[in-house]
Amino acid sequence: MGKTIEAIALQRGHDIVLKIDVGNMADMTEASLRRADVAIEFTSPHSAFDNVMKCLSAGTPLVCGSTGWLDKLSIAEQYCREHNGSFLYASNFSIGVNIFFEINKRLAELMNPHPGYTVGMVEIHHTQKLDAPSGTAVTLAEQIIERVDRTANWTYQPTTDPTLIPIVSKRIDPAPGIHTVTWTSDIDTIEITHTAHNRQGFATGAVLAAEFVSGKKGIFSMKNVLGL
Repeated sequence: MGKTIEAIALQRGHDIVLKIDVGNMADMTEASLRRADVAIEFTSPHSAFDNVMKCLSAGTPLVCGSTGWLDKLSIAEQYCREHNGSFLYASNFSIGVNIFFEINKRLAELMNPHPGYTVGMVEIHHTQKLDAPSGTAVTLAEQIIERVDRTANWTYQPTTDPTLIPIVSKRIDPAPGIHTVTWTSDIDTIEITHTAHNRQGFATGAVLAAEFVSGKKGIFSMKNVLGL
């Protein structure tokens, strides 16, 4: 993702003033971060929160796409508010996926009065993806829970409890990302699927998000970027 984001940012006329990976973490200082108009953070669940807080502490507007650390998201958002920062988190930056989110919400609203349907989800990613289920799958599940009265939570385990949304994760190369939401009854099945063909959509969306938050203050989402 980092290499793809860099390539797209350069194509769009931006300069890359700092690149951080596991080999040069010591270079991630407040002084170096302040050289940037905006930072884009795509790492792993165990490092994302610390990276986010370093950027916010430096006052650098931040776009974050790391998943698997959302138990601490509210802490980062509160810190951003208290320090008048700029922060945009998204579980998925693809324009297509964010439209898919809107379709998922509408379908959930339509299914709410029909208790004969149960819902489940399958997500497939490449083997380098470290967290499971994916942040996109969790977002889809949470959208359904907010709109379907008979659902209460999601689970990563097989279940027969109709109040739980089961999420099945598969790691298969070279799949960049497939998400399917399935509503099943005794009569029929309704499925909606988003399939990513490559990482270009995710990276382009992240750069668009960075362009959006640069120079702004507040907490934003891809809905703000895309005007959804």
